[in-house]
Amino acid sequence: MDEKVKERNEICSRTLKTGSRTYFFDARETRAGDYYLTITESKKNFSEVGEITYKKHKIYLYKEDFSKFKNILDDMVKFIIKEKGQEVISERHQKDFKKNKKNFKRSYKDLKKHQKDIKDNQKDLKKHQKDIKDNQKDLKKHQKDIKDNQKDLKKHQKDIKDNQKDLKI
Repeated sequence: MDEKVKERNEICSRTLKTGSRTYFFDARETRAGDYYLTITESKKNFSEVGEITYKKHKIYLYKEDFSKFKNILDDMVKFIIKEKGQEVISERHQKDFKKNKKNFKRSYKDLKKHQKDIKDNQKDLKKHQKDIKDNQKDLKKHQKDIKDNQKDLKKHQKDIKDNQKDLKI
């Protein structure tokens, strides 16, 4: 059964490779026997540890939308070429791209280091804030103890005065 589904779904395919992106254009068959187009963009990404992953985006385009889609696509391509010309403007096409790429990598590493430093500083800040709260609690306790001691001292002083009066009598 998988063979029939595969045959029915995959009618015609074309591939366009451009740098880190690959575009797949696939004519497929619906259950009713009609055709539709899928356009898939697959972009190669590298994780921080160097693993390769692919991020995919897919568009399904049905026959009833072909002419409107094509007209808008043509209009947008003409607009972009008219406004910015044929020349590609991007980092990748600059003469000093490798230098910029090295600077970017260095900046990226610096950014990661700074982010780690910020996280560490935030942890330290939380610890210091907790220490401050604990010290404030201790201070309040000590202040209460001082007040209690002052009350006791006044009581003892009064007792001493009373005792002195008793002795004079």
